[in-house]
Amino acid sequence: MKLKKTLNVALASLLMSTLFSGFAQAQTNATNPISKKADVILQNGTVYTVNAKRDFAEAIAISDGKIVYVGTNQGVKPYQNAKTKVVDLGGKMVLPGFIDSHSHVTATVETIFSVNLVGKKSRKDYLHTIKEFVQKNPNLKGLKGFGWENPVFPGKGPKKEDLDQIVKDIPVVLTSGDHHSVWVNSKALELAGITKDTKNPEGGVIERDDVTGEPTGTLRETAQNLVMEIIPDYSEEEYKEGILAYEQMAAEKGITSVHLALAVPGSNALNALKALEAENKLHLKYRVSLATDPSKGPSQVKSLVEERAKLNGPDVQVNSVKVFMDGVIEGGTAALIEPYMDNHNAKPQWDPQVFKETAAALDKAGFAMHVHSVGDAATKETLDGFEYAVEKNGKRDSRHQMTHLQIVQPSDILRMEKLNVVAVANPYWFIKSPGYYENIELPYLGEERASREYPMKSLINNGVKVASASDYPITWEFDPLYGIQVGVTREEFGNTDPKLVLGPEERASVADLIASFTINGAYASFSDKITGSIEQGKEADLVVIDKNLFKIPSTEIGSAKVLLTMEAGEETFRDATLK
Repeated sequence: MKLKKTLNVALASLLMSTLFSGFAQAQTNATNPISKKADVILQNGTVYTVNAKRDFAEAIAISDGKIVYVGTNQGVKPYQNAKTKVVDLGGKMVLPGFIDSHSHVTATVETIFSVNLVGKKSRKDYLHTIKEFVQKNPNLKGLKGFGWENPVFPGKGPKKEDLDQIVKDIPVVLTSGDHHSVWVNSKALELAGITKDTKNPEGGVIERDDVTGEPTGTLRETAQNLVMEIIPDYSEEEYKEGILAYEQMAAEKGITSVHLALAVPGSNALNALKALEAENKLHLKYRVSLATDPSKGPSQVKSLVEERAKLNGPDVQVNSVKVFMDGVIEGGTAALIEPYMDNHNAKPQWDPQVFKETAAALDKAGFAMHVHSVGDAATKETLDGFEYAVEKNGKRDSRHQMTHLQIVQPSDILRMEKLNVVAVANPYWFIKSPGYYENIELPYLGEERASREYPMKSLINNGVKVASASDYPITWEFDPLYGIQVGVTREEFGNTDPKLVLGPEERASVADLIASFTINGAYASFSDKITGSIEQGKEADLVVIDKNLFKIPSTEIGSAKVLLTMEAGEETFRDATLK
């Protein structure tokens, strides 16, 4: 053990010396005349540029929101005049601003205006919280909520009778923590016209009593849509309040860009985002995926092209569409090549030929596809569609993305690399999560499949570009520093038991994880020419951290502190301790 530790220290030292050998190469404009002085200079820092050579530097000069110099403390001096604001970083680390490559920003509204079940551990806790909320809000016309978890309800999902005991006269619709199921009361089923004779919608499941066939109160995947219209949506103003609350949280975590992974044209949520853009109140770069419908196939592409043209703006840009190819393991709706351990299985949500034709049409229209794919059968069908698009359209810079990738066949990793697919991983999930791993993943998947979940290092080793994402609010704590730590360790905070590490062979490096939250995220969203690395000419999207992530134990990365966040040169967050 002592020898291993010594070797690790030596390797770390070699890595740092190699990285710093490119220090001088990170300098820009060192000998050119200075045409414009800097508004802000950050100096005496440990600047990890994440450029192509992964250079380090000491100083950055910023003018009009863009980086005009990266290099040494000495080299930055000509950019300074009496009006320049100079920040002495005292050796603190600077990284490109973090990019969350899959998030549901507009869902923040739920945390403000509905019953929040996140963190509750039992059925009893859920019901107590719901009852308290109803008592405090006696004039509700319908009750919304979110955050219940499948492991609390072994076997089939939660039952309508529990909610009926609390609320009988108004509909109740409570979204699960993974947003792939809803728990409803009898009134909601009545208003939606859901009975034992109602067929499962394509790609969805109405859970039923085994004897009577009556709906039991849990609707999964597309079956959720059956009840979404019976309670009014949040207002545009409520969504705006939620978006601004998210922006503040994101700034505190060093996030400067975000991929809004699902947006419905004409919805209050998307209208609120565009209204805030028009009011110049947004302080993040938003890249948006428009929703698709498996039942509409390629016929929907024309309207998606029209919506893209209407929606693109300075802060909010559309270059992709969202495709749900399957569901989730915990709901039994992820599509697997081999059945679940109880011998049931789920199909992909798209007919294979319909998806192929739709993929080709979307690709021809210049859309990237951002595909939710959890199971290996879903991944296979998705890649078949991407291959078909190439056959029809020829190769282009498509940057199609596949997200989650819980169970992946090695042969499909090779196909992803060949097709230049970006894997959008969720490193926050790379743990044997208490309650989930032993109650869901092991019994649903079996030990062999469960042990090889989320193969991030295999993706990287085979040349697949990996971007990282939280899937907020599914991941409630969406701090990228936490995500980096878990991606490196593949264990929960505070774990000391090696048996609780999820696939140690899939541990990625600190450099890999930083790239996944910066330049690779920019690449996935076609933003790598303007952000994702600290280079001359790019926008000054930066985060200052109190510790050098390369020099601290990997188990301490999540405890590092964001001190300053800048988006396009504008401070969006500053910790009081940074002078």
